[in-house]
Amino acid sequence: MSIVAGSYEKFIWGFKIKSLKKSETLTLTPLFSYPSHLSPVKCVAVAGPVAASGGADDSVKVYDLSSCSEIGSLTDHSGAITSLSFFSHSSLSFPLNLLSASDDGSVCIYDADPFVHLKTIAAHKKGVNDLSIHPSGKLALTVGRDSCLAMLNLVRGRRSFYCRLGKEASLVEFDLTGDKFFMVAEEKVGVHEAEDAKLVFEMESSKRVLCAAPGSSGLLFTGGEDRNITAWDTASGKVAYCIEDAHSARVKGIVVLSRNDSDTAEDDPYMVVSASSDGVIRVWDIRMVIREKPNPLAEANTKSRLTCLAGSSPKLSFQRGTQGLLAMSKKNKVQ
Repeated sequence: MSIVAGSYEKFIWGFKIKSLKKSETLTLTPLFSYPSHLSPVKCVAVAGPVAASGGADDSVKVYDLSSCSEIGSLTDHSGAITSLSFFSHSSLSFPLNLLSASDDGSVCIYDADPFVHLKTIAAHKKGVNDLSIHPSGKLALTVGRDSCLAMLNLVRGRRSFYCRLGKEASLVEFDLTGDKFFMVAEEKVGVHEAEDAKLVFEMESSKRVLCAAPGSSGLLFTGGEDRNITAWDTASGKVAYCIEDAHSARVKGIVVLSRNDSDTAEDDPYMVVSASSDGVIRVWDIRMVIREKPNPLAEANTKSRLTCLAGSSPKLSFQRGTQGLLAMSKKNKVQ
């Protein structure tokens, strides 16, 4: 299991989660750390053996995790990179596509093997705050500083829906089934039906939410300025459980790791990894939360101001994907 984090100090950090033989103890083994950008790292993404980072220097860097090396740069944006997301078919070990969002209001679509720029979509009139790819790979949602929500048709490579929100949203996430999506605005998390974007209900945190990650069984994990990791039951809108004071500073990134598609799922710890601006990355077994206040299974201190976090399980956890993105023909390629 690979974990990648970015920092305000322009560094990218790579770790491997390993279990010690004949023991339930885990370790966060360092893979690499080096200054990959000319400005702070704003977002990272991981899928299988490949990772990507986006910086305030308007560039996307791509990495081979197997060799712990940088393999290239993508420079198709004219603003800071604000969000990155891979799409992969569940049967493949390598991602099919990479999407990047930027402060310039656009979203770029890349073929991931090799990394070729396919299309640039003008998504927002102002900067894009976040993007999320539907599990089918056929569409994506974005939210921007223009206080709008946009839906992108990834098969045709164009924006198909655009509407104004009551308030600027900072995060958007599909759940693992694609039946719902979540939007975060300050301390509020809205649960929406994916079919018609109808608001089902709102969940409210005590302080501003800075990161979110969907889990199985309808759970949504959030972290932010309250320094907690909160698991929300999106069916009822109530808090399922909470790791209080998970960090000494704001939580900037959450990754849910689970080998629930393997035959030994019941024997594997269901892990959540968190990163904070205090520089610490921690691994949690959320099964312990119900019984007692958990202690981290493993942790690493980067001694830097972390800004983002991404991770990948041994088997890619993308659900029931199709090759929707690959349907984009070469005639749509932007030189």
